[in-house]
Amino acid sequence: MSLFIGLMSGTSLDGIDAALVDITPGQPPTLIAHHAEPMPEALRDALWRLCHADRVAFAELAAAEDAFCRRQAAAVTALLAGSGVAREAIAAIGSHGQTIEHAPWGHDGGPAYTLQLDNPSLLAELTGCPVVGDLRRRDLAAGGQAAPLAPAFHEALFRARDEWRLVLNLGGFANLTLLPPSDDPRAPLGFDTGPANALLDAWHARHRGGRFDAGGAWAASGRVDEALLARLLAAPFFHRPPPRSTGREVFHLAWLDAHLTGEEKPEDVQATLAELTAASVALGVEMARESFAAPPAARLIPCGGGAHNPDLLARLARRLPETPLTTGDDWGWPADWLEAGAFAWLAARRLDGEPGNLPSVTGAAGPRVLGGLYAP
Repeated sequence: MSLFIGLMSGTSLDGIDAALVDITPGQPPTLIAHHAEPMPEALRDALWRLCHADRVAFAELAAAEDAFCRRQAAAVTALLAGSGVAREAIAAIGSHGQTIEHAPWGHDGGPAYTLQLDNPSLLAELTGCPVVGDLRRRDLAAGGQAAPLAPAFHEALFRARDEWRLVLNLGGFANLTLLPPSDDPRAPLGFDTGPANALLDAWHARHRGGRFDAGGAWAASGRVDEALLARLLAAPFFHRPPPRSTGREVFHLAWLDAHLTGEEKPEDVQATLAELTAASVALGVEMARESFAAPPAARLIPCGGGAHNPDLLARLARRLPETPLTTGDDWGWPADWLEAGAFAWLAARRLDGEPGNLPSVTGAAGPRVLGGLYAP
């Protein structure tokens, strides 16, 4: 048994997911235990401001990073206590950090960059465990998008000998992985398809308060505004071929507001945003299939917070009638823990000196060993 911890905090800013994973060579990764560490309101607000700020003070960045790192350490402590595993048994922690801005095409003509708040040195000090951090920028240095990174883990976990499969992460933003059968020599294809919970949550918070539309009930109460949907889908991102990745820098409430007439009912906008996610995923599936001349996938495996949204899943099912939706539970991976598991797996790859990226996904010049190792 070789134990690793993966830490993931996504664009929803609702908490830190911690997954304890057995990554024994020659065997599929196995989820041993998990813990969800809530994000304190003050820290969430600070991170939200940073994600939307044009300019920030260094002291503000440092304070948010320190507070975030200490929540990561608390997540590790709680995970180990709940599982009964000693910290000495942990080979390494894979820390994603908190993305503040992601600009793989640069900004105003400047260089490409991706910024995650993280302090692997402090995390190693607080937990007493080796930490693998800064997992994105090596791929970026090699000309890649630095995202998404999870498709390499999806391949290790879900690629099958006799069928095409799709893995769909429905976090703040949606990313898709198309897995050919394992006897097909081609590497998987993966890319961001567009917004998922980020816009849904933000619109819901503006009009109804709270952090999210539970079960998609409010979206289900509205009607899709087809004219608005057409305007949103006309955004260049949805028609750009992969490799591609995106974030709040492209899709945010101001972007949505620019497409509204002001006459729309709030619940109809929510329904339209849910349909935008389903439609953009379907466009992505079509794009991926055309790239590989692939048949309809035998199954689609949704994960992330959106996997608990019946309204959103129903919209996806209508858009993808030839591909049944299934669940990662069949492989021992509940929907909420796949992303954190991916960063445990990436930490194991770093310790083994093995590449963690897929150039077919990110567009990097080649396979690269990702991240730096910080001893306790």
